[in-house]
Amino acid sequence: MTDPMTSRSTGVGPLAGVRVLELAALGPAPFAGMLLADLGADVVRVDRPGGQPMAVPPATDVTNRNKRSVLLDLKAADGKATVLDLAARADVLLEGFRPGVVERLGVGPEAALARNPRLVYGRMTGWGQDGPLAASAGHDIGYLATAGTLGLIGPAGGPPAIPANLLGDYAGGALYLVSGVLAALRHAERTGEGQVVDSAIVDGVAHLGAMLWGLLGAGLWRDARGTNLLDGGCPYYAVYATADGGWMAVGALEERFYAEFARLLPLPADAPDRGDVTRWPELRALIAERFAARSRAAWTALFEGTDACVAPVLSLREAAAHPQLAARGTLVTADGLTQPAPAPRFSRTPGALRRPPAEPGAHTAEVAADWDVAGLRGPGAAGAGDGARQPGGAPAGGGVGGGGGGVGARAGARPDSRETTGS
Repeated sequence: MTDPMTSRSTGVGPLAGVRVLELAALGPAPFAGMLLADLGADVVRVDRPGGQPMAVPPATDVTNRNKRSVLLDLKAADGKATVLDLAARADVLLEGFRPGVVERLGVGPEAALARNPRLVYGRMTGWGQDGPLAASAGHDIGYLATAGTLGLIGPAGGPPAIPANLLGDYAGGALYLVSGVLAALRHAERTGEGQVVDSAIVDGVAHLGAMLWGLLGAGLWRDARGTNLLDGGCPYYAVYATADGGWMAVGALEERFYAEFARLLPLPADAPDRGDVTRWPELRALIAERFAARSRAAWTALFEGTDACVAPVLSLREAAAHPQLAARGTLVTADGLTQPAPAPRFSRTPGALRRPPAEPGAHTAEVAADWDVAGLRGPGAAGAGDGARQPGGAPAGGGVGGGGGGVGARAGARPDSRETTGS
């Protein structure tokens, strides 16, 4: 029986039959395309000759799995025309350029929707399509800072902590783009009307804070990091160092879970009352002293499988070997890469890993036939037909790390930073 998580078959997943056109970019837009592809959509990525900055080598760029790639020069008239031909046959178009760039290239929402009124046109930016910062460059850290989210993370009296680029690019950006696209697809199915989805990282990140805004309004959240129940200020929702330099994460919020935690640690009978905020520093020091007495492995063995809500803080490679993740197949190895399996899971239409990360231009002829787009065989289709390679095996148009055509990349020229949104 074929493993549904690694099947190479086509047409599987809840989005089987949905066609997605993705204009190559960095960060959240490719991740959104990957998620749609994991769920069965036919995602065709338009890479541009010349490469892009900060590109991951194509063979290891997991965000390009389950996709096919064509190479087109969007600066050329025939390249623009071919993109619009593809858009005419697509259900969704994804782009991650700065506001105004796709319009200048001639493949903006107005032009695309004129060719395909049912098209869902998904736009991914950091600042949004309007506002005083809309045209400015930016990255995840700046969007989080502006939205008030970065200021939430870190110890009281210490600097804000940087959560990689997961919270902005992918949670506040890509996942909101996908949510918007799916909702707009549903509308298009019912009415035949396409529309533009404006997904901005600052909007998504702010939206993620809905509960905290409610708590702030109720006077139950202090507007200062490291002082609240869920931001590390609470001693029983915090991380503690172990004797061997490891860390344990404690999340014993509910009374019954805290009782189990206190019993196993153990805490003395005269330990400070957990509800007395004025004595939280004493309680934290007592818990820290206990954790510092044993190794991370010893504490893991003691707490794992209990209701004390305590877990070891693992590295990425350690997480891949954890029994819970291994049992569920949360991380899988395919094409020589350890990577997350498709998520979420579906009982009738599971997602699958059908294709390895797409090499730029590798599927030009294949897509030309499947989507019936003659322009992919023409002069604007760089490397059409075989994923053309340069001497030495580098993909045609390979940029930094051999990456595919990127946001604002010109053939044979340095990428134009004015065109890229940033991650």
